[in-house]
Amino acid sequence: MPRRAYRTVEVFTSRILRALREEEEKPELWFVVVPDRIYKYCRPESNVEPSVRLQAKVQFKSMSKARSFYENQSLFPEVDDAATAYFYEEHFHNQLKARLLDAMVLTQVAKESTLSNIGREGDPGIASADVRRQSEIAWNLSTGIFYKVGGRPWKVSSIREGVCYVGLVFKKDASTGTTRNACCAAQMFLDSGDGVVFKGAVGPWYNEDTGDYHLNRSAAKALGQMVIESYKKKSKDGRPPREVFIHGRVRFDKDEWAGFEDAAGRETNIVGVRIRHELNLKLYRQGQNPILRGLAHIRGKRSAHLWTKGWTPRIQTYPGRGVPNPLVIELNKGDALIETVLQDILTLSKLNYNTCVFGDGMPITLKFANAVGEILTAGPLKDVPPLPFTHYI
Repeated sequence: MPRRAYRTVEVFTSRILRALREEEEKPELWFVVVPDRIYKYCRPESNVEPSVRLQAKVQFKSMSKARSFYENQSLFPEVDDAATAYFYEEHFHNQLKARLLDAMVLTQVAKESTLSNIGREGDPGIASADVRRQSEIAWNLSTGIFYKVGGRPWKVSSIREGVCYVGLVFKKDASTGTTRNACCAAQMFLDSGDGVVFKGAVGPWYNEDTGDYHLNRSAAKALGQMVIESYKKKSKDGRPPREVFIHGRVRFDKDEWAGFEDAAGRETNIVGVRIRHELNLKLYRQGQNPILRGLAHIRGKRSAHLWTKGWTPRIQTYPGRGVPNPLVIELNKGDALIETVLQDILTLSKLNYNTCVFGDGMPITLKFANAVGEILTAGPLKDVPPLPFTHYI
């Protein structure tokens, strides 16, 4: 039920926002520690057992009824408030992040059971698997917190200066009443590891026939301009980037790419890269270990296979399961050396500060695409300013 998640989130957001208004101290980061029952009951399609269920007053029997009250405003504030709950996703984490975006509040969400996992092997009720996870939990929390308050746990030496990388994010927006409308956003990452998320226009970007998302020319130009202006503010000399690589899961179409070129102008070389998993190709090597991480099969000047997972000599292990599959990398628009593109993508797979792994399978530009999209569509958000990526993880 929408109101269950909405009211639960409000218990936390109301106290955080009140403290920001009334208290002199302004914390850089808020820890939101939630009981496991919130994780269990405040997620999509979750059900409360009859033994603990309370009967709630249902004011709207359908989304259309709630939409009518929300858009037209009734004479009774309590009815409008009840209608608002239907426009938020029934997901505690995503809704909490979304409702705190306007106030630019940084949060670290954790379950009570995660933080209470401090027992020793052999203690009553402590499983060996839980003990093995303790170092992973400590790493994830410490590096994630350090990053959110402005630190950089590490920086990859091979990232090139004057270059930024952008991942396109699309997420269907069911609140608009049509299956074609989607929210578009861009995740920009700089050579320093800084990340910024921009919310673009909501529009009919989804093609039901092909299952792809594409912007029109004006929307692509507006999004591209936001990216470049943000880069100029963060750069030391205030100049636009020399190169912008836009990563997507599908090929960019002609109209969409013309908009990005309009935004780039003459000073910036813009390159479109399609990245997707290859499920039909596996390579094997002699011996017990899988192929090396970083192996590439260059098929031509504009396409290649890249293995971002595999045996890593530096740590003498393969942190994965099964035989690793490659990514298919395709230069869809613009011009660049395929070897440079592959090296950049491999490097970007090491910039995830939110997990205890040596390298991800996907570059950071696309790794969190779904998570960012879900937060941006978790409620009726309007005029969301460009915010650091830390607000979304």
